[in-house]
Amino acid sequence: MTEAQPTRLWGGRFADGPSDAMAALSRSVHFDWRLAPYDIAQTQAHAKVLHAANLLTVQELDLVTAALTELNLEVRSGAVVPDAQDEDVHTAIERNLMLKLGELGGKLRAGRSRNDQVSTDFRLYLRDQVKYIANDVIELQEAFLVQAKAHVYTTSPGFTHLQHAQPVSFGHELAKHVHALGRDLERLADWDKRSARSPLGAGALAGSSLGLNPQSVAEDLGFDEALANSIDAV
Repeated sequence: MTEAQPTRLWGGRFADGPSDAMAALSRSVHFDWRLAPYDIAQTQAHAKVLHAANLLTVQELDLVTAALTELNLEVRSGAVVPDAQDEDVHTAIERNLMLKLGELGGKLRAGRSRNDQVSTDFRLYLRDQVKYIANDVIELQEAFLVQAKAHVYTTSPGFTHLQHAQPVSFGHELAKHVHALGRDLERLADWDKRSARSPLGAGALAGSSLGLNPQSVAEDLGFDEALANSIDAV
């Protein structure tokens, strides 16, 4: 396959491209490359709804699926990394996909904007990160609980207004953190519930007329539902 040219985000309406300084300022791939697995996952889900809308044939969907599976392995192993000309993770993934698929890779732009693509990647990434944070909080709770049980009969000073007030069980003092961290876990769970709505399908801001199914994409990506308002989504 011939080398694919990176898709420029800025241009089209201007006689000249952006200055080198502006291009460097706009470049984000050096920190958003961590979103690559999520960008690949949502591209696969998007390909499925394109097929359901008769915009991709079965054969094309199979080719896209195989290419994305291969690309995901290459990204995770470090075999594929961003090019110096890639502006962001989305540009890099599309370029590598087009290296494998040629013009077929470009068909995946249909019905999807950089706006809903970015928003979806962020939600997928953050929902995963919240799980890691919650697991760390649970481990910290367990550590406090172990020590609290070990010090039930250990006496320590209790304070009010920064002054010694009365003797208390040191285990009781430690156990307060278990309860406080439990409320933090509730906040994380509430955040995840609010974030379990997919923006994909919102397009730039007003959806598309291609007959795609945002709910199908949402379920495929592990969301509870699609966001109801496309402008709110992006």
